[in-house]
Amino acid sequence: MIDLYTAATPNGHKVSIALEELGLPYSLHVLELSANEQKEPWFLALNPNGRIPAIVDRDEDDFAVFESGAILIYLAEKTGRLMPHDAKGRSRVLQWLMFQMGGIGPMMGQANVFYRYFPEKIQPAIDRYQGEVRRLFRVLDGHLAKHEYLAGDYSIADIANWAWVRTHSWSGVAIDDLTNLTRWRDQIRARPAVQRGIEMPPSSFDRDGDSEEQAKAFSDKARNMIETGQSRAGGV
Repeated sequence: MIDLYTAATPNGHKVSIALEELGLPYSLHVLELSANEQKEPWFLALNPNGRIPAIVDRDEDDFAVFESGAILIYLAEKTGRLMPHDAKGRSRVLQWLMFQMGGIGPMMGQANVFYRYFPEKIQPAIDRYQGEVRRLFRVLDGHLAKHEYLAGDYSIADIANWAWVRTHSWSGVAIDDLTNLTRWRDQIRARPAVQRGIEMPPSSFDRDGDSEEQAKAFSDKARNMIETGQSRAGGV
């Protein structure tokens, strides 16, 4: 049994999707980020960085793993699935996983901060991060023009990138003209395990369907967490 400590974020959903795809039994523990549960001492003992997600593998002497990319690799290696065994195939998956960890995630995260959460609209910062997100999306689109998935068969690389790309509208970046990326997004979204995974837990806000008033309320709550919670002891 695996204990998953998480919240309804792209990084959190990476792991719940992988667990659903792999059919591993797990217990869901949802942390209230706005209440800074992720900074409590009990959680910092699992993840010193005070961020979700984290897992504890009860079948492996309560072994704890933090960082979403590291968790995906651990789960793939534990089960022998969602990542090839040969050196070249494994490397291809890890390259595209690192592309998400070092590019897609951080750049979309900064686009979200400046586009959605900052009280002042700093347009040069918005333009800079939305532009870099758009560039990274074009990289994905170009690669997917010749490949069904990012690294051979469907893998943890697809899960990691998809969990972020699906939230593109929240970052203010359109992908309608990126036909290969759109095909890939829709193809993965149709997978039953993916549909289950993004409901573990469900988001309190539909970034694609809710009203601007609801979007503002969600942004205000997140802004308060960003401005106050991250500065507490144990923060980043």
